[in-house]
Amino acid sequence: MKRVALYVRVSTEDQAKEGYSLDAQEKRLSDYCKFNGLEIAGLYRDEGYSGRNTFRPAYRRMMDDIDNWDGILVLKMDRIHRNSRHFTAMMDTLRKHGKEFISMMEKFNTETAMGRFVMDTIQRIAQLESEQIGDRVKIGMARKAETGDGNMGSPDPYGYTHRDGMLVIREDEAENVREMFRMKSAGNGPSAIADWLNRSSIPSKTGKTWSRQAVSHILKNPLYAGFVRWDGNISEGSHEAIITADEFERANGGASA
Repeated sequence: MKRVALYVRVSTEDQAKEGYSLDAQEKRLSDYCKFNGLEIAGLYRDEGYSGRNTFRPAYRRMMDDIDNWDGILVLKMDRIHRNSRHFTAMMDTLRKHGKEFISMMEKFNTETAMGRFVMDTIQRIAQLESEQIGDRVKIGMARKAETGDGNMGSPDPYGYTHRDGMLVIREDEAENVREMFRMKSAGNGPSAIADWLNRSSIPSKTGKTWSRQAVSHILKNPLYAGFVRWDGNISEGSHEAIITADEFERANGGASA
């Protein structure tokens, strides 16, 4: 194996952990490549995405570029997947294309039978831990629903309003959402889009001026493509999408500012 794709990921929760920043992961992987004589064929960075699903723009681009590299290099296995089904599907794809997988901190790779066995075992343990955390959260949510304790709802996201317990599109806001995604796909970053919204006197949901963070939150939210995200998992929602899944992926694969 000569050419490797470096994959780094950090979720919202991971950002507070020392050594888990995207830059920290990238540096350690780059040093590993220098020491082992590996060529970096591409760098793929997903910021603010959970490892429990594959709805990640950089991860998808990396798999689309599979002909450009000989293997994938990650800092830890949980950086690329926290779900054994998704990990197994990825490994099937890699094997089909004659590609390898290396996890730096676990110090093994799929070039050996023992490496493949240990990797599968560790991945299943990681998924068990993740599912146990999810089960505890779901139990807590169920108890709140039974007792009426706590707010089970959420504020209306920009572009939608709640009606009879369902999300319904607000067309006046939805058109602004579509324009945000069009601008992002054209190469404009969240800062530039926020400036355009403010110059156009378009208020945010709360009536305040737009910030880069508020725009970035919308652009990364799969809700607008018809999906719902809860506890790190993404599934198809029952609400109407404002943009298509392809438009969401194009926007998230573009430049940022």
